[in-house]
Amino acid sequence: MRIAIGSDHGGFGLKESIREMLESKNIQYRDFGTYDTNSVDYPDFAEKVAAAVVSGEYDRGVLCCGTGIGISIAANKIPGIRAALCGDCFSARMSRLHNDANVLCMGGRVVGTGLGLEIMEAWLETEFEGGRHAKRISKISAIEEKNKC
Repeated sequence: MRIAIGSDHGGFGLKESIREMLESKNIQYRDFGTYDTNSVDYPDFAEKVAAAVVSGEYDRGVLCCGTGIGISIAANKIPGIRAALCGDCFSARMSRLHNDANVLCMGGRVVGTGLGLEIMEAWLETEFEGGRHAKRISKISAIEEKNKC
């Protein structure tokens, strides 16, 4: 599995912990930034990570900002991205199991490091169930296609 990760300044600490976790598990990843706590704009990093996932270069992406809200909204503007904002392990598992979420978003100021790593673990370990859920994902793709500019 190859993971693209990114954050703004508000999610930087959580992203760094996620990066360390991926390294400890020998999971391939690329860090698209930011690389410090200087103020930056979250849409820039959401777009980079989402584009890397949609292109197929990376299997999934993880994005963090202060709340996870802005970065998830921005990532979901990229057709083919199903970014899920998760603040608990159940939601993380369900986002994969039923929604085939390809980008996990979290708020560094909301979940903190311990819970954030637990959420990440649950999300990484869960596969898409398919079946009746695949039909629903196809409907999401159809909505994207119908509403392209």
